[in-house]
Amino acid sequence: MHALLVEDDDRMALALGTALAQRGHTVRRVGRASDALQHAREAQFVLLDLGLPDLDGLELLRRLRTVCEAPLIVVTARCEERDIVQGLRAGADDYVVKPFRMTELMARIDAVRRRTGAPSGDGPTGGRVRTGDVEIDPAGRTVTVSGQHIRLTRREFDVLAFLAARPGEVHSREEILDRIWGDAFLAASRSLDVHVAGIRAKTARPGLVRTVRGFGYQLGATGQEDGR
Repeated sequence: MHALLVEDDDRMALALGTALAQRGHTVRRVGRASDALQHAREAQFVLLDLGLPDLDGLELLRRLRTVCEAPLIVVTARCEERDIVQGLRAGADDYVVKPFRMTELMARIDAVRRRTGAPSGDGPTGGRVRTGDVEIDPAGRTVTVSGQHIRLTRREFDVLAFLAARPGEVHSREEILDRIWGDAFLAASRSLDVHVAGIRAKTARPGLVRTVRGFGYQLGATGQEDGR
């Protein structure tokens, strides 16, 4: 795997680059947002620090997502809830706060790669699913509302497609986190809630993902009246 490491701190970049190389990855390290954008299209994976000298990291993340669909993990010292939520909403596949254990970061990289790789046999590979005026196409990875295309982040779509694969079932938080995040122990994390909120807001259909209090989520019935 070819990783793009966006990190302006030399010591941190050396530690991360060495750990990645030891696991058989090739690494291109850049320290500026402009260089990250230049090399983004060749990357198969991105590690992104938010504290860059030439551009705010969250803005870079938004720009990267317009040109690069590679799995991306934010690795940063920013630990405020607002930053974490903004990073996830902007398209990060995971968010790791410094300082961290290198073994944990490597495990998260492996988990993100598994989730964003080729679909497994039990994944949502069936036909289109329609609920009200919302249509979900797992194969094309598209969502439309009243015929209008809705742009979701990779993770938002993964959550929605997972629920749509078995629309009559209620899925626990642990099951969704294990399947989409690769880690059921993230049950205390707000990551799932942030992405569900993103789905509801972007589709303007708050009933599209139904909350089963104290348990999890289910694909909901919805229609135009949802957005009024």
